Amino acid sequence: METIIKINSAVNSVVWGPLIIILIIGTGTYLSIMTKFFSVTKLGYTLRNTLLKMFAKDDKGEGEVTAFQAVATALAATVGTGNIAGVATAIALGGPGAVFWMWLAAIMGMTTKFAEVVLAVNYREKTEDGRFVGGPMYYISNGLGKSWKWLAALFAIFGTFASFGIGCMVQSNSVALSAESTFGIPVLITGIALAILTAVVIVGGIKRIGAFTEKLVPFMAALYILGGIWLLISNASRLPNAFSMIFTNAFTGTAAVGGFAGTVMMQAIRFGVARGIFTNEAGLGSAPIAHAAATTDHPVRQGLWGIFEVFMDTIVICSITALSILVTGVWETGESGAVLSAMAFDTGLPGVGRYIVSIGLILFAYSTILGWEYYGERCLEYLAGTKPIMAYRIIWTIAVVIGAVGGLELMWDIADTLNALMAFPNLIGVLMLSPVVFRLTKEFFAKEKSELKE
Repeated sequence: METIIKINSAVNSVVWGPLIIILIIGTGTYLSIMTKFFSVTKLGYTLRNTLLKMFAKDDKGEGEVTAFQAVATALAATVGTGNIAGVATAIALGGPGAVFWMWLAAIMGMTTKFAEVVLAVNYREKTEDGRFVGGPMYYISNGLGKSWKWLAALFAIFGTFASFGIGCMVQSNSVALSAESTFGIPVLITGIALAILTAVVIVGGIKRIGAFTEKLVPFMAALYILGGIWLLISNASRLPNAFSMIFTNAFTGTAAVGGFAGTVMMQAIRFGVARGIFTNEAGLGSAPIAHAAATTDHPVRQGLWGIFEVFMDTIVICSITALSILVTGVWETGESGAVLSAMAFDTGLPGVGRYIVSIGLILFAYSTILGWEYYGERCLEYLAGTKPIMAYRIIWTIAVVIGAVGGLELMWDIADTLNALMAFPNLIGVLMLSPVVFRLTKEFFAKEKSELKE
């Protein structure tokens, strides 16, 4: 075990070095500049056509699930333990300044996620049995040609294995620990129950996952957001100081108290960007796999849901976690992960706060397990066809139990490493196909503008 930890640590230090941070932020910045920062300037338009049309049954175009079922599946996979435990870890290890870099990664990431979704829908394929499949492996191979299939396969390999880390064992472990600390339920019992609940849903494929997550995601998000707003309103007088710490320490660095090593600006950037990507997954290429199945009449229309996804995940939910930790002052206690978030809510909302975090964590993690199972399944299908899918589902269910009883530190580290390995081939594909994104975006808004004049 120690050998595995050392090897992963060495690989992690390389893949999560300056290169990947520059690549992730740089790709988002380039795409944002070339699209004239429309993900920010047209955020109102995006929210009107996503948030306000969340439950509209629009059947224009082709697809396997509704646009919202696709984004609900993507959000189910995206909104996970990273929103609670990951943000807390970023602050504990990188200081309050890590939140600033998390926000910056999200702002640039909105355009990156938009581009990923546009490409996924544009280059998706329809299988013989009527399913729609897509994602980085398809837009790399179909968009860049046969000579780049090795890069598509590389992404699919990383995606297949990464799904067991970021999407399965990390999530079930967090659920088990939360259920044990809050409700006294043994981790093995939680793992078995979670595995059964997972198997019941994933056996139905994307249609059952989408139908389930479109009901689960709004409920779990509302529960956590309303609880967080209640806490922040109760501590409104401390908000100015919290924002001051975030912006000041982003460029000076700070040290968390209670056994954590002192951190400099690079640490704040590293953990802010790393946990930001872990939570919203912009640049990883995972969410486009779900969006590729959406019923839509234009790639850009579905791409708007990609912007909404990052906005809701990081700018809204992650910010609530971060500000709750800062206004209650618990970030200086030396705790980390979900324990730190629970401590913040329990301090700000005595008696009920810890239950909001625990229930939120359980729902977030469970939904992530469902979404990432689909991602891994599609990656495996690209590599080996449909025959291994049932075996994959069985192994996935077993991995849920293994994750529940396993150690947390190594899982986070492996998930971090695999995240970065997924990002490299995906971002190369996105950058090389960016002219297609720019063309489709220009055409879409030109058409929207002309229709408004009519």
